[in-house]
Amino acid sequence: MSDLDLPSGLTSRPLVMSDARAVYEVMAAQEQQDIGEVAIEEADIVGDWQRPSYDVSAGTLGVFDGETLVAYVELSGMDRGDAAVHPDYRGRGIGTALAGWMQARGRAVGSTVVGMPVAQGSDGDRLLEQLGYRVRWESWELVLPEGASVPHRDLPDGYTLREATPEDYEACWTVLEDAFLEWSVRDREPFADFLARTTERPDFAPWHLRLVTDPDGAVAGVTYVRLFETQGYVDRIATRRDQRGRGIAQAMLVDAFAAARDHGATSSTLNTDSRTGALGLYEKVGMSVFRTWVNRGKDL
Repeated sequence: MSDLDLPSGLTSRPLVMSDARAVYEVMAAQEQQDIGEVAIEEADIVGDWQRPSYDVSAGTLGVFDGETLVAYVELSGMDRGDAAVHPDYRGRGIGTALAGWMQARGRAVGSTVVGMPVAQGSDGDRLLEQLGYRVRWESWELVLPEGASVPHRDLPDGYTLREATPEDYEACWTVLEDAFLEWSVRDREPFADFLARTTERPDFAPWHLRLVTDPDGAVAGVTYVRLFETQGYVDRIATRRDQRGRGIAQAMLVDAFAAARDHGATSSTLNTDSRTGALGLYEKVGMSVFRTWVNRGKDL
């Protein structure tokens, strides 16, 4: 499955953990071309690749010009893929070859569909459409503008908001997974994988993982917020189902954005998609959409 129909002079091989930096550089170049800025971090790749359940070499393939990585593809879950081609190497059929590899990898592991996110209207979006990939869902990046703030919302009596400690990590994982599995079609993420992508990320700091406890001391809500340059980014936010409608999510947003500001952020962002139904909630608290992505998938 590592053989690709590539232009003369290019080679391919499975990737290893030490290739993470090179993958970041290719993805960064692609994002700069497609969206005018770099949103990916090397820690995103490292966190994802270091999950205990993931075999990097089985799930990835890199395309090289000599010793230089110029494109890559992966299938990191049953239907969750990603790929990037350096802008200097576009228009040579590499993206089509990578899409074929992703489909073959999906069939090999028993997937019924494979897909990946692409910036709406980008070269990748147009290519996948031409290859018969349908839009599975839309996602939006929203920003809280510099100087703006989410309206304050007090927690109910008896509730407490604080940083998570290692003793809280499993409860945080449970709340996040329970909430996200209400609308996403996938297997439950193993706890060890959750740690690999959060508390074991190379850039993790204790203030990133935050929680609200109810009067009994149980975790009622969780936020995972990070700093990207001068921008706070709420990676995940969830409230326990039986605790919704009490303003907990809004209080957690206020807290997350404030924590990011305390660590140097001048604005804050988050992502949501059409499966969650949460876009209106974020717009109501003053956030606005500044970029749209589509997840395109192909039935196998």
